[in-house]
Amino acid sequence: MPSRRSSSVWGACFLPLVALIILAVILLAAGPSIITNQAEALFGPASPGLSGWQRLKLGVTLVLQADDLTEPVDRAGGPVSFTILSGESVPSITQRLWQAGLISNPGAFRSYLQYAGMDTTLQAGDYTLSAGMRAVQIAQAMQSSISSEVTLVILAGWRMEEIATALPSSGLEITPEDFLQAVQEPRQGYSFSEAQAGSLEGFLFPDSYTVPRRANINQLLTHILMNFEAQVNAEIRAGFTNQGLSLLEAVTLASIIEREAIVDEEMPLLASVFYNRLAIGQRLATDPSVQYALGYNAEQGTWWTNPLSLADLEIDSPYNTYLYHGLPPGPICNPGIFALRAVAFPAQTPYYYFRAACDDSGLHLFAETYEQHLNNECP
Repeated sequence: MPSRRSSSVWGACFLPLVALIILAVILLAAGPSIITNQAEALFGPASPGLSGWQRLKLGVTLVLQADDLTEPVDRAGGPVSFTILSGESVPSITQRLWQAGLISNPGAFRSYLQYAGMDTTLQAGDYTLSAGMRAVQIAQAMQSSISSEVTLVILAGWRMEEIATALPSSGLEITPEDFLQAVQEPRQGYSFSEAQAGSLEGFLFPDSYTVPRRANINQLLTHILMNFEAQVNAEIRAGFTNQGLSLLEAVTLASIIEREAIVDEEMPLLASVFYNRLAIGQRLATDPSVQYALGYNAEQGTWWTNPLSLADLEIDSPYNTYLYHGLPPGPICNPGIFALRAVAFPAQTPYYYFRAACDDSGLHLFAETYEQHLNNECP
């Protein structure tokens, strides 16, 4: 004979089920139209792809279990990150929502998805949900995901601060402050580790980077720095050596050329000018080095002051190549592959001077002597 405890447990489970069956019978007896109308009043119109029988069957389920769909699990619930995997099935998604405490009735939730036609339109991606949301709100939220990957574009010629400024609009969760702090720290394990001039300036290779939205700063920097390693290959490094430059010196010169050039095809010519000046001990006298020394110009809203004043050209900084001979202490920006290749494989020319052409083409006029250089001045 069953114990009193077994009987009470059986009753606790059985009686609600009996109540639901009785209610379903009452609803069916009332007429299919009443059921579908009530379901529509509570949950909106049914998917047009459903048959009459499907609308009726799902309508009964939704009406009987309306509280599980229209009441949140926990009104005080905080945000919860939830990811729908590519190709994941509705039962799997529903089960994980239940395990995460976001819905109270997986079966009713699946029925609502099918009733509303949302079972085929759930989007893979990342979501921020909450137990304070109603199940119907969660279903609607999962129709439009936040991509699990984002793209950060680093333009050739940007300095570290400009890359940091681009982070908030990229979708990454890395703050500009965290980025700038990290790039000031030495990074070991790379071929250029010994070449760093106190920061990663120059080695943050310009490119388009697709990374996980939740990537941390170390993951992002690893992605960028490994790209530098791959792009600056053995051929380019041999070119640096043939020109008598260390890796740091080569990247520094490339960063100057990157800021001087507008047209990529001119970069080998610009490289030849700077090599010729270095060979005779002539100052490089390049405006971008002074712009780097000046830093951010709040009035102009840029890191690259233009035009430079005579006072600007006298700023006492080791980066001021109008005052100091040779290359500056380190890169002034992050150069792209064309500038790096120009340093490795410069043109062979007699030029020592250049100035912008007067036709706004972005090209330069080159000269062998200072007199020729003056004659190239715009009228």
